[in-house]
Amino acid sequence: MNIAFRVDASAQIGTGHFMRCLTLAQNLHFRGVAIRFVSRLLPEYLCDMLSERGYECILLDGASSDSLTDDLSHSHWLACSQQRDAQDCEQALADRTWEWLIVDHYALDARWESALRKRAKHIFVIDDIADRQHDCDILLDQNFYADMGGRYSGKVPPHCRLLLGPQYALLRDEFRRQRVDVKVRIGPVKRVLVFFGGIDAENYTGRAIDVLSHTKRNGLLVDVVIGIQHPFREQIESSCSEHKFTCYVQTGSISELMAKADLAIGAGGSATWERCCLGLPTIAIATAANQLTQVGDAAGEGLLYSPEIDKDFVGLVQRHLGALIENSNLRNLISQRAMGAVDGLGVFRIARKMGCTGIQMRLASQDDSVELFKWRNHEIIRAVSRNPEEINWSDHQKWYAAVLSSSDRVLLIGEQQTVPVGVVRFDFEGNKAEVSIYLVPGLQFSGRGQELLQCAEDWLENFKPEIREIKAVVLGDNDRSHHLFLSTDYQIDSTAYSKRFYDHA
Repeated sequence: MNIAFRVDASAQIGTGHFMRCLTLAQNLHFRGVAIRFVSRLLPEYLCDMLSERGYECILLDGASSDSLTDDLSHSHWLACSQQRDAQDCEQALADRTWEWLIVDHYALDARWESALRKRAKHIFVIDDIADRQHDCDILLDQNFYADMGGRYSGKVPPHCRLLLGPQYALLRDEFRRQRVDVKVRIGPVKRVLVFFGGIDAENYTGRAIDVLSHTKRNGLLVDVVIGIQHPFREQIESSCSEHKFTCYVQTGSISELMAKADLAIGAGGSATWERCCLGLPTIAIATAANQLTQVGDAAGEGLLYSPEIDKDFVGLVQRHLGALIENSNLRNLISQRAMGAVDGLGVFRIARKMGCTGIQMRLASQDDSVELFKWRNHEIIRAVSRNPEEINWSDHQKWYAAVLSSSDRVLLIGEQQTVPVGVVRFDFEGNKAEVSIYLVPGLQFSGRGQELLQCAEDWLENFKPEIREIKAVVLGDNDRSHHLFLSTDYQIDSTAYSKRFYDHA
């Protein structure tokens, strides 16, 4: 499968659009998808990032002399007209058939998308601001808004599937993995994280450093994160050195820093959902007009703390910072609500909506009996089974026949390109199911347990919609299974896990 991305990054646009596209690209590439980025504005270090990952990158010519006649509020981001950009992109994608074209650009709308349909079977739009018409098959808006359901009414075709809300937040795997070991914040504030995005042209980072330098808190640790192209980089590094703050430039450990912090000061945008995923209470500042509603509505839902900023940024944030540091109950509440809203699995949900799961679930048949007998008796599987003894062939045949004929059980095999990946069994009792799962031993499917489980849950939702809760029993020393169920939002009860399903109406 071939998938292309149309996205830009610059001091004006920032890097958030590019980074969330890169996150989705990495997840799709893991499933065997060929990736190409098409950009008009992209710093060299981001081009290098694509090259390191083995993705194609086509850079379009820069600013054009043609007239910028578009009436969109962000047309100036494009450096040419939509018509010129569409022509250039058509040429950049003319060499093959593209299953999906993913567009993340405020300066492009339905006119551009319609023109590119001759190059792509499906159009996928990533948007935040709902200020223009789209011609797309899927639209993703990962932000929380009080009126999420109506924001795109009349702005997309009737067949378009809307993926709305932070349950679809495009977060890198590191946040999902880090979440397993993170707890809801309680106790005093000992460490503060400052992060306003990779570029931060207005230097909110420097202003936040000024605020924290006047905070009279003995022993308070401060981590500051900036991008390599931050326009005030030298000044920030100097200020951090002066105040004994730790400055990280283009760090690859932002999730670790968020996990260690007790409180953050940062911008709205994509980082909002990274912090929520790790339960980090945040004083969030809308650094762009398109973030105002997003930040305000998220604050109203209790997912973050957002004071109304006036001209005295330093004085106002200093007052609110002190108040929040002294209010552990409020920080605890924000942490709880944030973690409840974002589980870090959004990219998996999106891939499944695109038909790019990589794993297909099917019912086991009599023809699978021999293979399941071998897998079940493998030493790795027996070591984590309730019955660790080797099963003889006669007993296996009786058990297998009983499972296939039972109305209270279902046995599923997950396959990737017809190659078995793993086995999932559901045992039903009323509206509840107990799940048992294992990956096929001896094959290189590291990290696929989570995807296998989620694909099995999708099967359950489609074919057994009456099931409202899933339980799993895990042996105490089976660390991999504990990690699997924790990372897929199951709740622990001793060594049992459970997950409730709720009606979507």
